[in-house]
Parts: sequence; structure tokens; C-alpha cells
Amino acid sequence: MTLKVGDIISFERRFTIEDVRLFSTISGDEGIHHMTPDEQGRLVVQGLLTATLPTKVGGDHNVLARTMNFEFQRPVFTGDTIRCSVTINRFEKDRRNRKAIRASFQCENQDGKTVLTGGFAGVILD
Repeated sequence: MTLKVGDIISFERRFTIEDVRLFSTISGDEGIHHMTPDEQGRLVVQGLLTATLPTKVGGDHNVLARTMNFEFQRPVFTGDTIRCSVTINRFEKDRRNRKAIRASFQCENQDGKTVLTGGFAGVILD
């Protein structure tokens, strides 16, 4: 898929208890809210684990990120299905003949509530 300004790339992911436990092991983020289930049996998903959603688009298109910003709006829990929509805001050759990209994103839970917003910028090498 060739990217262009205005493209919106969307996908969904459901977070599991195993996802949170693995990320805790990898990241060392073992806050009690990530390790102890709430009264509904859910764990709070690490913010940076949630933030891996928009990075999938970068990985799919070989983006070398230069900047990334995240604004965490509300918690994500295990069992939640998060829909991430990434909008391409800039896609053009830069002065070094690389493709410069800038994108914004919004992630919503299964109830349509925004959980994460932000953006990233970088380059794609040919």
C-alpha cells in the first residue's frame, strides 16, 4: 500500500492478561494495578503497551520514528478491544530525498471512548 496524505489506517486489538504479564516482564513495569486483578478480574494495561498500537502502522510501513507523543485519556483494561485509527497528515520527499511522514492517531475502546491520542513523525528510507 502506498501512503498518501489523508489516508486513515485502522485496526483493532484485544488485550489479554497474558499480554500485560509479558509486558510487565519485558518492561519491568510491575505496578500493583498491572499485577492484581480488580473486582471484575481485569488488570490495567500498561500505557506503553497500549501505545504499541499506533507503532504497528510505523512497522508495517518501515517508518524510522523521530518523534512520538502520547496523551493517555483513560485506562485500558484486559478484555478491552481497542480500535486504533492513524491518519497520515504529511507524506513527501524531504531535502535528503527520503520520504518524510507525519501522522496523528486516536484509539477508542469498544464503548467508543477515546483512550489514547497522539502522533508520530519520521522518515521512510527507500
